[in-house]
Amino acid sequence: LAAFRFGSYLATLALVCALCYRNALRGEFLHDDVWAILNNPDVRADAPLGNVFSNDFWGKGMAENSSHKSYRPLCILTFKLNIMLTDMNPFYFHLLNVILHCLVTCLLMYTCDRMVFQDSWLAFVTALIFAVHPIHTEAVTGIVGRADVLACLLFLLAFLSYNRSVDQYFVGKHFPSTASPFFLLLSLLVGTCAMLVKETGITVFGVCLVYDFFILCHKKIKMYLTTSDSQKYLYTARPFLKRAALVVCYVILVLYLRFRIMGGSMPLFSEQDNPASFSPYILTRFLTYSYLLAFNAWLLLAPVTQCYDWQVGSIPLVDSVWDTRNLATLLLFVVMMLLSLHCLNASKKMEHKEILIGLVFLVFPFIPASNLFFRVGFVVAERVLYMPSMGYCILIVHGLNKLCTWLGKWGAAALTVSTLLLLLLFSWKTVKQNEIWLSRESLFRSGVQTLPHNAKVHYNYANFLKDQARNEEAIYHYKTALQLYPRHASALNNLGTLTKDTTEAEDYYRRALQLNPQHSRALFNLGNLLRSQGKKDDAVLLLRESIKFGPQFADAYSSLASLLAEQESFNEAEEVYQTGIENCPENSDLYNNYGVFLVDTGELPDCWVENDGSCFQKNYASIS
Repeated sequence: LAAFRFGSYLATLALVCALCYRNALRGEFLHDDVWAILNNPDVRADAPLGNVFSNDFWGKGMAENSSHKSYRPLCILTFKLNIMLTDMNPFYFHLLNVILHCLVTCLLMYTCDRMVFQDSWLAFVTALIFAVHPIHTEAVTGIVGRADVLACLLFLLAFLSYNRSVDQYFVGKHFPSTASPFFLLLSLLVGTCAMLVKETGITVFGVCLVYDFFILCHKKIKMYLTTSDSQKYLYTARPFLKRAALVVCYVILVLYLRFRIMGGSMPLFSEQDNPASFSPYILTRFLTYSYLLAFNAWLLLAPVTQCYDWQVGSIPLVDSVWDTRNLATLLLFVVMMLLSLHCLNASKKMEHKEILIGLVFLVFPFIPASNLFFRVGFVVAERVLYMPSMGYCILIVHGLNKLCTWLGKWGAAALTVSTLLLLLLFSWKTVKQNEIWLSRESLFRSGVQTLPHNAKVHYNYANFLKDQARNEEAIYHYKTALQLYPRHASALNNLGTLTKDTTEAEDYYRRALQLNPQHSRALFNLGNLLRSQGKKDDAVLLLRESIKFGPQFADAYSSLASLLAEQESFNEAEEVYQTGIENCPENSDLYNNYGVFLVDTGELPDCWVENDGSCFQKNYASIS
């Protein structure tokens, strides 16, 4: 009967996940999906497999300065597998994300049932809240959010494997021994896989050690706390210390190798990505980082306002101790301190381990995104709350359970109805958020409506409008972005491309280059503008700079080569074309332009053919 009830709970969870994310299956590739999948050469079926393990999440070399150092080869492999099996159909990408979310939800229930509550009903409610929580929309509906969902799945598997490795029925003077070295090593392997899906996966090892010491070894800790004889404590703790030493040494080794793969340097981010980290004032950084913790906690508690991008002005810096937002930080600090003190007090009585596990699951996975140890490339990112939300759900259900025991019959009934209403509200919010993520227009328009003071969302929406030839609207949003963030070089550059007055356009390009002298697009556009004005020598210099700072920018090679050909520098022009083809091997326009150049100069090799008016290369190796 118990097995049937547990199975029915799992089936219900899978059904709820499917219903909540059914409309997400109609979504397109959008936002970060474009760069991580559509424009990423590593995910293509014919791309060398080794590239996945040498490049970052976006297809750039890990040693490059422009790389974000996000090393997630296993996630890229799942994208590659999607393409091999179903081509570039976004439906199947979304379907796999929803399936993974179902698996995580079911595995969370299993984990809570076996290791947290020992009550299948409480575990079911925990997983149910997790299944429908709207904060998961970006991770599940956004295809690149698969990194968070899959990492969470492996996180739970590693945690369960570690728990399986410890002898929980050990009787004796020592701490529980390692019953299965196989499962201990398996937990290290699966935890490493979680890290190779997303960096936050490595935090599972910290969770495992805390759970081992405070939960699995609790009887021996209680014995130590109630006795004055501490000389033999280290001896009796040897089994745990051996496991801890193995895990710690392994984590240090993995982090060292990860740092080597990153080229021995941390990623470089701009002020737009994380304004607080660029503040020269320590107080401003401290107060802002602290407030962001409270802000993320509020997103878990009440996900009323959600947005795909929280950068550039979404959350102003907290630069004064008198800022009223510090009250939210203070409240979070008080709550966390009370919960921690409760855990310490309860540990003496070996009670309420749910709070400890909830806190560990909440705090540890969020540490990499907290700016505590290193600068991150965002202000707030809803997707990074996917893993910590497990701890939130555990704490909420534990609190509701305690309230039910304290309240009378009618109070418990009212609380049950309120919980049911909360689940329905969360489900409705999730479905509505999925609709926002269905298309590029709906996503970018929602950003402008939700955070009108965010320069980044105006810039993104303007880019969409520009692509749709809605130039007047695009100009308005580019100018709005510049009003909110005057140092937005890309907005200045794009505004120049829409300006009919050449003098005004030149001014925009030059202002963009003043802010960012390495902006390859602004260099390219200004070069072409000067070329049209007959300033060809200046144009050549700018186009060369554009190629230098944007080696994968194919249009710059074509423009520079054609300009050199106009100046009758044919050898240089041919070198530029060949370098461009080497760096941009999949750009058909570059091949076509090179072919036209060869025809005009009378040097067309036999390995080039005409097809429908376009020139294609059969075997580039024969002429390179």
